Amino acid sequence: MPKKRSGGGLSATQQAAKFLGVSVLAGAVMAGIALPAVGALGLAAKGSVESFDELPANMKTPPLSQRTTILDSRGDHIATVYSRDRTVVELKDISPYMQKAIVAIEDSRFYQHGAVDLKGVLRALNRNAQSGGVAEGASTLTQQYVKNVFVEEAGDDPTKVAQATQQTLGRKIRELKFAIQVEEELGKKKILENYLNITFFGQQAYGVEAASQRYFSKSAKDLSLPEAALLAGIVQSPSRYDPVNDEAEATKRRNVVLQRMAEVGDISQADADEAMREPLRLKVSRPQNGCITAVKGASFFCKYVEKVFLNDPVFGKTKEERAKLWNQGGLTVRTTLDPQAQESVQASLKDHVNKDDQVAAATTLVEPGTGKILGMGQSKPYGYNKNETEYNYSVDSSMGGSNYGFPTGSTFKPFVAAAALEEGRPPTQEYSSPYRMEYPSPVQTCSGKPWVNVGPKKETVENEDKSEVGPYRLEEATAKSVNTYYVQMISDIGLCPVVKMTDNLHVVQGNGDKLPEMPSIALGAKGISPLTMATAYAAFAARGMYCTPIAIESITQKIGNEQKSLPVPKSTCSRAMSERTADTINTLLRGVVDSGTGQEAGLTDRDSAGKTGTTDERRNAWFVGYTPNLAGAVWVGSATQQVEMEGISIGGVYHDKVYGGRVPGPIWRDAMTGALAGKEPASFNIVDIPDGGDRDRGDRGDGGNNDNGNGDDRGGLIEGLTNGGTDGGRFPDPTFSIPEGWIQGGSNGGNNGNGNGGNWP
Repeated sequence: MPKKRSGGGLSATQQAAKFLGVSVLAGAVMAGIALPAVGALGLAAKGSVESFDELPANMKTPPLSQRTTILDSRGDHIATVYSRDRTVVELKDISPYMQKAIVAIEDSRFYQHGAVDLKGVLRALNRNAQSGGVAEGASTLTQQYVKNVFVEEAGDDPTKVAQATQQTLGRKIRELKFAIQVEEELGKKKILENYLNITFFGQQAYGVEAASQRYFSKSAKDLSLPEAALLAGIVQSPSRYDPVNDEAEATKRRNVVLQRMAEVGDISQADADEAMREPLRLKVSRPQNGCITAVKGASFFCKYVEKVFLNDPVFGKTKEERAKLWNQGGLTVRTTLDPQAQESVQASLKDHVNKDDQVAAATTLVEPGTGKILGMGQSKPYGYNKNETEYNYSVDSSMGGSNYGFPTGSTFKPFVAAAALEEGRPPTQEYSSPYRMEYPSPVQTCSGKPWVNVGPKKETVENEDKSEVGPYRLEEATAKSVNTYYVQMISDIGLCPVVKMTDNLHVVQGNGDKLPEMPSIALGAKGISPLTMATAYAAFAARGMYCTPIAIESITQKIGNEQKSLPVPKSTCSRAMSERTADTINTLLRGVVDSGTGQEAGLTDRDSAGKTGTTDERRNAWFVGYTPNLAGAVWVGSATQQVEMEGISIGGVYHDKVYGGRVPGPIWRDAMTGALAGKEPASFNIVDIPDGGDRDRGDRGDGGNNDNGNGDDRGGLIEGLTNGGTDGGRFPDPTFSIPEGWIQGGSNGGNNGNGNGGNWP
């Protein structure tokens, strides 16, 4: 006599024999159940055996999609994301009441029959024949599980979902054959466990654990009798019996389940009656899905992590493979985000910029030598309402950022200086640096075809103040951000060394394009993202070693009851410049915060260095700086480039003119101070740069706050550079006016934060 399996039910031999004996009848019955038209019975009976035999013998069971948890570097929770909210649990972790309730109401003879319940089939056939329609179904719990597997495999594809649930004889036959296979391979207890983990309970909850948490805020193992009966009753129609939206209907359905449990002997009638008198006592936990729910203002970083996963070939060769793995979920993603740094970033932004200001601010912190992103935030929160945005101003457009990044102004100048030093120019290099000059021409390029300053009106460049007249040496020119000095430097060394340096530092435009070979790049005319700038400056801090940015430390995936480690992207470090060059840049930029344009950004308890930047018409203001162990970039401006930051209130503070040292500088200072609190100070390797001698250049008023680093590429016209200073108009206004309509911006722009950024030519 064939043996029964440990889970109960008939053996494969018994099931096969039973099925073959009633195959024609079953085909007809299933058609009668599935299709209201009784006339389909004959057709169904005619082809059922042949169709059955043609089906494959094995059903591929897809892994159940589950929630993914994103953690910070310390293992603390950031956010939970999922395609389907599900947490798979073992049968032992599901309340016995729940197990009995679902069997009683869905398939009370579950432990007595095989894959198909013949008594149930005949009963359903009789009732459906009497009603002339579909009054009762006869699918067993096993068959329901198989159908749910097909639905799970279909994912979010509506066409595949429709195919998986269509009321046809072919689907029923396929479902029946696979049900026989499942009964043989799994046994009753495993089938019940799988069913309770896969089925939909409404309110975005898949599986009993998620449902228990959603409706009662407790684990499935702790469900009481009335709670279990309520969940079991929902399965038949999650929308109709939704207890959140229709408590009365849900209560009626729960009581039906309780009565059925009494009828089959799972509980006494007295217990059923007592449970029926209980109120529902819901304790609903609203779905907390997606990066919008991230803690510590880390929503934008969370979305960046998701973008990394969906774009990096490490997680799959194609976009489809990566998306399938992400939606399948069950991942625990440990990231590089440092909670101390992230809290400091958000606190600094909140202190200096209000979310309803005309402009926004974005800050990114990166660890030199590793590329780890430790903090990322912005003043306008993640969201879709007024003064919110889904665009991450810190990153490139391909990773969810603005279309082109933002013009960087004079924060680009250190790249030119590094290129010149690598070419052998001394740190004492001197240029005449007049107040105003035409762009030198021709300038050599990598292609061999020189850039030439041509046109009816040649392009010119000028310094911030008429008193800024050379000659200047590199150190002073950098501290004061002298425009004409750097234009002469780029003319001297040519554009190719600058291109080589920016390539080494992975500096590209926000849309991913390489920087153009034109002298105006020395003044930061092109849009670049804060993350790109922070990682490039981190190479200075790391004595010339550039490391690609990374956001993910490790990933494990839960498959069944096992955890599997997945490969993750690694930072790739390479030498971008010599140690001597990096040390020289660090010495130069330390002077910027000590006595130059970035004094308001300087840290008092440790070595720091950085560079200010302000662009044409004060549409963008930057500070990018670093210590030996942390680099950061701060951008302030309008995402649509439509706000000129003059006579403007930011964070409740009025500014007659905004420049890199005044608003971005203090944001950077406060963010870095908090991020580094409690960490041992480190020192730069300082280079001795011979003093060129003091020259009296006159009283420049609030000169330390001036930022001559301006530049904005409006079709290559660079005449109108930003003016600065706060001494009551001593510095000239821009000499170039942009024609009306030249700048194209989104209609909802910087005022509500929903602009897509960078919609200018």
